[in-house]
Amino acid sequence: MGIDLQRGAVAEVIVDFPPVNALPAAGWHALADAIGAAGADEQTRVVVLAAEGRGFCAGVDIKEMQRTPGHEALLAANRGCAAAFGAVYDCPVPVIAAVQGFCLGGGVGLVGNADLVIAADDATFGLPEVDRGALGAATHLARLVPHQLMRTMVYTCRPVTARELHRFGTVLEVVPAAGLRRAAHRVAEEIAAKDPLVIRRAKESLNGIDPIDVKRSYRFEQGFTFELNLNGAGDRARQRFVEGR
Repeated sequence: MGIDLQRGAVAEVIVDFPPVNALPAAGWHALADAIGAAGADEQTRVVVLAAEGRGFCAGVDIKEMQRTPGHEALLAANRGCAAAFGAVYDCPVPVIAAVQGFCLGGGVGLVGNADLVIAADDATFGLPEVDRGALGAATHLARLVPHQLMRTMVYTCRPVTARELHRFGTVLEVVPAAGLRRAAHRVAEEIAAKDPLVIRRAKESLNGIDPIDVKRSYRFEQGFTFELNLNGAGDRARQRFVEGR
């Protein structure tokens, strides 16, 4: 259980936090460290980011926040998410997200910063942040869906399917769940066969021409989460979630 890094030309970083891959604050930092270590290895040509279980990621561990006095867990989770999302974006080699089941909240932050997305046919993507009294990862959702759909998803917390994202071109392939990891590795091996120095410079150049600074944009969003927490709205929403209301 936790974060597993399997090194190689195609490195694999695997998330495993049963039952729903809701990551505690330490888990986000561990994920950032694993992706950073994979990218720093000169033998790595591509990173596949995958998860065990029925869903890719359910976001942050809200129960951890509610059982921890004060703001320590909230602050740690916010910094951990920023670190993990940043690690995906800054990884010097392409990162392929292999997504099954639900991809929610922080999961969207990871996938939105990935270079390529392969999804299982049961995958759904959503930001339930408004229902949780928080804001964030709209920065990354905007890289997956058109602008007004992004706004609709934020306001309503409605998810979209992998097939919808495939129509937008932001999911490369939709495959049966049993073949998800194999499909991600097939694309990874195609990239890994290229000149590794050229691919690393390609990643750097593509980040350099991005129209939005995703790290600054996400931290701006997080400021409103702090505001909601200070005025009590965030805590009330999280408590409703924990109590199943």
